[in-house]
Amino acid sequence: METLFNYFETIPSSHRSLILVGGITFFWLLEGALPLFLFNYKKWKHAIPNLFFTATTVIINFSLAFLLLFTADWVQVNNFGIINWMPEMPLWLYILLGVVLLDFFGAYLAHYTEHKIKPLWMIHLVHHSDHKVDTTTANRHHPLESVIRFGFTLFGVLVVGAPIAIVMIYQSMSLVFTQFNHANIKIPRSVDKLLSYVIVSPDMHKVHHHNLLPYTDANYGNIFSIWDRLLGTYMHLDREKIVYGVDTFPDEKTNSSLKELLKQPFQRYQKPTNLNEL
Repeated sequence: METLFNYFETIPSSHRSLILVGGITFFWLLEGALPLFLFNYKKWKHAIPNLFFTATTVIINFSLAFLLLFTADWVQVNNFGIINWMPEMPLWLYILLGVVLLDFFGAYLAHYTEHKIKPLWMIHLVHHSDHKVDTTTANRHHPLESVIRFGFTLFGVLVVGAPIAIVMIYQSMSLVFTQFNHANIKIPRSVDKLLSYVIVSPDMHKVHHHNLLPYTDANYGNIFSIWDRLLGTYMHLDREKIVYGVDTFPDEKTNSSLKELLKQPFQRYQKPTNLNEL
């Protein structure tokens, strides 16, 4: 465990890039072998805007990484934050607790807030407007959303008191898990359900991409399903009933245009409040 901690403390940027590219490649191939939905689409054409937003997310995160490093070093030097105020614990527990708490601030809380505050929801719509959810959808975030999510992660590092090693472990896990739970893969229902008691499984997250409320406002987690279950935002919907997209933004052609997606946060839109029963 100490070796793992030391590795992530100084993980090279090339290794982090390899995790990103390797994850997309692996799940892309897996989607071809075990598809959940047989989409009638040109996979590469669909991927172009999504990969563009993935690239902008990477650029923004790398550009602001110095803030994460500074904050992580500060909390460690000053013994600040939740995990540093607790009684001494084994390294494995220290890492696990740090990652679980960062998953709350950096993923669950950020995601929940984006759904509840209209200007943020308008930005987050870029992610939800994908009608063919697959592993490339994972980082389909408008550049403004990438900045917002970085801010939540930075706040989480400060409050949790996470050293840079735990931050890098969390970010690496977050990347792989978001690729996994967005991937268009068909896992046996019993296996998926079992996984969902601990982590955010593909079926669990696909519910969040359903085009109608209240399902759109459920299952906010990224790595661990604990936060949705504890905070009452967990919902189940049979995978066969899921329809991707946003019901009040239904134009698939517009939602696949890079130019339109970049403008999407600034369009007029009224988020629905009622669910039409399936």
